[in-house]
Amino acid sequence: MKIKIGLALGGGGARGLAHIGVLKIFVREKIPIYQITGCSIGAIIGGAYAYFNDIEKTENSIRKLINNSTVKKFNLETYADYRKPNAHLNYYLNTLKRYFSMLKTLGKTSIYDEDLINELFKLFPDSPIENLPIRFACIATDLISGREIVINEGSLRKAVIASSSIPGIFPPVEIDNQLLIDGAATDSIPVQIVRGQGVQYVFAVDVTRCLEDRDELDNGLKILYRSEDIVTYHLTQERLAGADLVIRPKVRHFSWASIDQIDKIIKAGEDAAEKALPVIEHIFKGLKRL
Repeated sequence: MKIKIGLALGGGGARGLAHIGVLKIFVREKIPIYQITGCSIGAIIGGAYAYFNDIEKTENSIRKLINNSTVKKFNLETYADYRKPNAHLNYYLNTLKRYFSMLKTLGKTSIYDEDLINELFKLFPDSPIENLPIRFACIATDLISGREIVINEGSLRKAVIASSSIPGIFPPVEIDNQLLIDGAATDSIPVQIVRGQGVQYVFAVDVTRCLEDRDELDNGLKILYRSEDIVTYHLTQERLAGADLVIRPKVRHFSWASIDQIDKIIKAGEDAAEKALPVIEHIFKGLKRL
């Protein structure tokens, strides 16, 4: 009996680089991956792996992407968390920069324009999704209907950009008369979508932010962000209930913008997958008895 494992790779910005570590252990242990569905950073890494079907090439392409000179134009350090001792000044200066950046969106749809996004993702592999060696889909959210959209055909690059289009920061992506943004707005970890792909077991990777990790709620914008964190947290927990196995790399203390911590984050993914191996082995033994 052919074993069919589906992976649900969640969103979480730089924390999602842990997906690479998880995939590295799966490849090492020859765990068969029949289907991958990703959201946001999960779509980026899952899409790259589905395209290359090679974890070394996947990791190299992601490192090349985040080291691209275009990334510097995004000023991600502005969005990073500063919680180290004696770093309060940087924290408050960057908070002001974030608020100023958001003011730019009063006259347009996003802080950064489409040309800059396309320049960044030109390094990303492109191919018809339906022709990939591993079955793949990604999740986006339609601003017009409010529906969760599953993209499993057409341009891989365009699908990944749509799934990772952070509202207000990246511009929405038009596909088939839909205006698409980050899939995390409707489904941060697409467990149920994977379940419907004909797999026997669904393994989910959760890299969402820790709900206990918060700033002082001393202004309206922080309260708004906090309310969004709460909604995302409860939606994620509801979706994860449908997974057969949840792998939780210890990355919740990292900011979504902490791409400079890629080595630590990938290692956290490896460690979490290693700890999950006894459970996976038990699942495989059960399947082989069928």
